[in-house]
Amino acid sequence: MATKSFHRTDRVSAHIRRDLGTIVHSAVRDHGLPSVSVSDVEVTRDLAHAKVFVTALLPERSVEAVKGLKKMAPQLRSELARAMKLRHVPELHFHYDDSVDRGERIDNLLRDMPELQGTEDHDSDNEPAPSKD
Repeated sequence: MATKSFHRTDRVSAHIRRDLGTIVHSAVRDHGLPSVSVSDVEVTRDLAHAKVFVTALLPERSVEAVKGLKKMAPQLRSELARAMKLRHVPELHFHYDDSVDRGERIDNLLRDMPELQGTEDHDSDNEPAPSKD
């Protein structure tokens, strides 16, 4: 017999990510905060706490955005409670997700490597040679 591949915490975190993404989007717009999006949610096993990871459109203003979201966390939690059908909605803890920034930085470093720049030129010139048959 096949076992469940998803635990309840996984389903709850996906549901929170979906609903909270919409709520945060409108709250950020209403309060004049920098634009952010919810990238991931991790819920504790007892569903008491949720780490909400957000990415900012402008990474230099990410501290301001996370600070504003932390201040608005109780309001966002109550809006989330109205949107979800859970008896207890987890306490929200906002964190900045810098994985996108790190990925961009790695991508830029790889682009700037002289070894790769030489191979990219060869790849574009790498057309099949005409056969002499």
